[in-house]
Amino acid sequence: MTVSVQLLVGGTAVPYAFYDAIQQLEVEESSDQPGTLLLRLPVNRTSAGDLQFVGDGTFEPMTSVCLTVTPAKGSGTQCIFDGYALSWRLHMDRASTSSAIDIWAQDASWLMNIDDNVTEWSGLTDGEVANAIFSSYGFTPADGNTDNDSPSHTPDGHTLFQRATDLQFLRGLARRGGKLCRVACTDTPGVRTGYFVVPAVDGQPTATISLLDPDSWTVESLDFDWDVMRPTEADASQVDLTQSSDTGTDVSTGDSGLNPLDSRDYPTYLGQSSTLLLTAPADLPELSQRTAAVLAESGFFARCTGEADADRIGTILRVGDVVTVEGAGSIQSGNWLIWNVRHSFSLDSWKMAFTLVRNAMGPAAPGAALSSLAGSLQAGAM
Repeated sequence: MTVSVQLLVGGTAVPYAFYDAIQQLEVEESSDQPGTLLLRLPVNRTSAGDLQFVGDGTFEPMTSVCLTVTPAKGSGTQCIFDGYALSWRLHMDRASTSSAIDIWAQDASWLMNIDDNVTEWSGLTDGEVANAIFSSYGFTPADGNTDNDSPSHTPDGHTLFQRATDLQFLRGLARRGGKLCRVACTDTPGVRTGYFVVPAVDGQPTATISLLDPDSWTVESLDFDWDVMRPTEADASQVDLTQSSDTGTDVSTGDSGLNPLDSRDYPTYLGQSSTLLLTAPADLPELSQRTAAVLAESGFFARCTGEADADRIGTILRVGDVVTVEGAGSIQSGNWLIWNVRHSFSLDSWKMAFTLVRNAMGPAAPGAALSSLAGSLQAGAM
């Protein structure tokens, strides 16, 4: 394996022999869930009669666990996981070679999920609230957190009231605003960034996932699926609380605000409308944002799953990046957004099981499928 891996426990890099002992090491990154790490190690008795990794204090609650990966060429060192040990499961067996311990860790967003808070946020936008909360934990707010932002929440309408943990609160704001909320490191463990951002569908592709070339292929197989049981339009209404009139204002939109990743967006591909009535209360300036957020979420109707080897693909796949799929036909080839990656370590490989999402499909000429099928049947009859 040409990928270089470094695991730090309690801020200290583990010795090289530690990697030989690892039975399982996986990290899962997700756009809409906290990052997690699973580490499985054999448990042996020490010369003092105690249990290795159990009684020696290696993995106490809230022990910091960090993992960095450096491919041989390309993207440089990537901090895949930076978080804390929160749980373990110990299996003891009469045959000592079968005893093992599983350690689970969650990324640094866990720090935002410890205490419930009751706070009124007045005069701030959603993005400004997110930046203030991230900063209170020492996280660096991402540059795009205030892009496509909500209006300021003022006493004239609704102030923003929090009665939840900071993580629960921000994730709720993100979903209703069409954004993604997560905490991650980039290249240096301990340097964490708080993301409250719109999905970066316009980003430049960081890798090519190809089934084409017999020599330079990057994955062995891909699976595609789509789901059109979701709305193409959203309607919302709200009484203007700054006026004495009880007449409501209606907002109806079929625009998610996100650029499609190919020529036919979801409504075009579906070919008919499906309307959702949005009943969540909001100030009038927020209605358009909330309806667009519903469509942005529902618009990712197509999914692609597969597994790549870091040596063969030449980079580390990261959540939120865009990749190009080749060799999957004109409808499914093109750019996709990385939604989820499960990284798996072994002594001879670094595997990445990924889920890609898409809010569009490529071109298909009207009637082309029927013409092709008729031609195939005619040829077969001959």
